[in-house]
This record gives sequence, C-alpha cells and structure tokens, in this order.
Amino acid sequence: MTADPQADAVGDLVCSAKGCRDEAAWGLLWNNPRLHTPERRKVWLACDAHRQSLAEFLELRGFLRDVVPAAELDRLEDAAPGAPGAGA
Repeated sequence: MTADPQADAVGDLVCSAKGCRDEAAWGLLWNNPRLHTPERRKVWLACDAHRQSLAEFLELRGFLRDVVPAAELDRLEDAAPGAPGAGA
C-alpha cells in the first residue's frame, strides 16, 4: 500500500500549543524584531481552539505579524522564498 504524500503533508501540520496534537488550521506568522530582520517570518501552527491564545501570546510581545489559513503557507513560501518557512 502506498501512502498519499499530499495527505501525509497535511497530517504533519500539528498545533504548536503545548500538549496539543490536533491538526493545525492556522499559521501565525511572527518575528522578534530584536533578533530577526523585518522581512523574516517564523511560523507557529494553531488549531481552531488555540488560535486566539497563541496569537495573544505573540501580540503581547509585539511579535505577531499575520494570521493565515494553514493551506496558504506553501503559497506564501513560494512567493517569498525563506519568508514564512524560514526557521519555522
């Protein structure tokens, strides 16, 4: 039996919240301006249940730059190589 690589890639998107193993639906794009250049984006993944708490954590620190559907992460990476996926 051959596994579908597309299905495996989607299955690998797991929420970044501690202890959560749910499938991620959102990409939280962020950077720490003290450490990263302005165009650099790191990515945390979030399920629907943790999207708000993870975004608030980043926002309080001034790190949150954007929240996008997880399905758009590959498209964003293709448009700007090294941006969202760099150091994810």
